[in-house]
Amino acid sequence: MRAVVTQGKGGYEQLAYREVPVPQPGGGEVLVQVLAAGVNNTDINTRVGWYSEAGGWNAPTPFPLIQGTDCCGRIVAVGADGDEQMLGQRVLVRPCMNEGWLGVDFDGAFAQFLKAPAAHVFPVRCDWSDAELGSIPCAYGTAENLLQRAGLQRGEQVLVTGASGGVGSAAVQLARRRGATVTAIAAPEKAAPLRALGADRVLARDADLVMNLGAECIDLIVDNVAGPAFPALLQLLKRGGRYVSAGAIGGPLVSLDMRAFYLKDLTLIGCTNWDEPVFPDLVGYIERGEIRPLVASTFALDQIAAAQRAFLDKRHVGKIVLIPPPP
Repeated sequence: MRAVVTQGKGGYEQLAYREVPVPQPGGGEVLVQVLAAGVNNTDINTRVGWYSEAGGWNAPTPFPLIQGTDCCGRIVAVGADGDEQMLGQRVLVRPCMNEGWLGVDFDGAFAQFLKAPAAHVFPVRCDWSDAELGSIPCAYGTAENLLQRAGLQRGEQVLVTGASGGVGSAAVQLARRRGATVTAIAAPEKAAPLRALGADRVLARDADLVMNLGAECIDLIVDNVAGPAFPALLQLLKRGGRYVSAGAIGGPLVSLDMRAFYLKDLTLIGCTNWDEPVFPDLVGYIERGEIRPLVASTFALDQIAAAQRAFLDKRHVGKIVLIPPPP
């Protein structure tokens, strides 16, 4: 099969598009033909060694590695004693598993085929395209986990930073689905699509948030940006408010005034591993038509470097998705 093999830590030169053996599913596993695979910060951060600089994510990355944390695919084979009724089903693969993360701890979706534990493969019945389904797993799973952990309730005020990205745009939709009032932070030219997704207000990245919104007006902040804007975010939180994060694309080191934290009884929540209901809940939202995908563009798998450059340009809203060639 054809696959993108990340040969080691470094730049785009580490991405080798070449022929590799088709993986063979063992007991309790299935073989999935990859139909679409989204591009995520996780893929790039793993390749450049961003996590290892902070002490690592799980074990050291097992290079050479087929990356790719998002997978929409079709089951084409089952391992020993597997359920052959699964054959032919279109599925999403849960990237966050007990065994580790797909495309981070073991081979992922930047290939024509992958193998996965059957327990982490979820049939999905909907009329979405493969690319649309391929935009869901990592971004929407991360956003849903953030909101579940933080206990977002109907009627609460939520602010989402980096709202035009994959996780951010998913968080806007999923917060709106819960009946929250959503303020999104994004570039002004991205305001219209974010309002269409459910944002009640859109503020520019460089806006003075306290001046525009007022202090102590937000119940929950969903922040995957961090960086220099972090101190102002805590000023926005009401007494007893919550701050939840699964990323730091604006910079991992922040300034924290502990008085803002403890005098207002704030809760800071970090999220990496997902709670068990997250992915089955997402599949239910899809099948009931309660959320919709937002695909910015698609690239052929062998154009992965161009896709990741476009991703890092941050001119898009939603997800960039890779399409492997048919076998």
